[in-house]
Amino acid sequence: MQHVFIVGSKGIPARYGGYETFVDKLVEHQSSSQIKYHVACAVDAIDGASEFEYNGAHCFKIEWRPLGSARAITYDIDGIRWSINYIKQHSIERPIIYVLACRIGPFIGTLAKQIHQLGGLLYVNPDGHEWLRAKWSLPIRKYWKLSERGMVKHSDLLICDSKNIERYIRSEYSVFSPKTKYIAYGADIHKSRLRDDDPCFVSWLAEKGLAPNGYYLVVGRFVPENNYETMIREFMSSETSRSFALITDTEESFLERLQGKTGFLSDPRIKFVGTVYDQELLKKIRECAFAYLHGHEVGGTNPSLLEALASTRLNLLLNIGFNREVAEDSALYWTKDNGSLRKTIGIAERLDEISIRRFDEKSTLVISERYSWRFIVAEYENLFLKKK
Repeated sequence: MQHVFIVGSKGIPARYGGYETFVDKLVEHQSSSQIKYHVACAVDAIDGASEFEYNGAHCFKIEWRPLGSARAITYDIDGIRWSINYIKQHSIERPIIYVLACRIGPFIGTLAKQIHQLGGLLYVNPDGHEWLRAKWSLPIRKYWKLSERGMVKHSDLLICDSKNIERYIRSEYSVFSPKTKYIAYGADIHKSRLRDDDPCFVSWLAEKGLAPNGYYLVVGRFVPENNYETMIREFMSSETSRSFALITDTEESFLERLQGKTGFLSDPRIKFVGTVYDQELLKKIRECAFAYLHGHEVGGTNPSLLEALASTRLNLLLNIGFNREVAEDSALYWTKDNGSLRKTIGIAERLDEISIRRFDEKSTLVISERYSWRFIVAEYENLFLKKK
């Protein structure tokens, strides 16, 4: 039996977030009986049992420490320590501890040594360029970069969900001769269970002032590096009569700065519609959009991009390596240059039904062939069992 301890996600069942969804799908689609997953789950306080089973995975609760944003660091450390103690108590041979993200680089050396003394291996998912995110202050960005270096140095294997990230790791940290493996993030390829006339969907559209095929859509975190300012400004300068629906958790100060820079309140087509946590409803919203706008430029294979390619007929993507690597010729591309997205929106508006259907077929094929969760989970199982 191969025991795999997963630390770094907030836990399962997933409520929101890329890492949480990944772990949830990993155990949901497990096909090998030779793997036992152990998953760290974050809680504010342990109430009742500290361990539970979910989809065959052994889950253990780790309390958040009251340390503000630094609690994510202690959460990962506590999760690894818990795993090490469990491995010792149960005399587990050849365990794998898989850490999601590079938050604890300055502290990983001692922990890695303990893992290796137990005959175990340390795997790390480096995520994507967290140190470039504009939301972090300069000292925190320096910490992220330092931490990434430490995680790369001490890991036995780095599992990258983007070929661009894999190339970056190998080049940036060549002094460590890092061992890497590319396994992408996944996406669901089934259609929403909601019908076009489902009351849940119809009422949502009515409440937001939207109509099927009558809106462009974006779903993502409300942060500068997702290029909301560029998308809104360019959309406002376009001639489309369709709306622009933004599904995001708006942060008031950023929203005010955005209004100051773009004046979006003067354009009734711009609609901040809040968050949608019902996954079937969100999938239906994607399916019925005219097109999806994707402005992410930091990170690896982005979950919202995969979900859009799987669900939305037409996708307009920021022209960077991460996005082209995934979508290839199944999407239209734009840059941050003035007028680029406005021009791309104009091109989208002039496409006939046959052309849109062709884009839809291509993007769906990309997901089904390379990014379905069953395919991704099989890749992980082969890796954990050393079959590849």
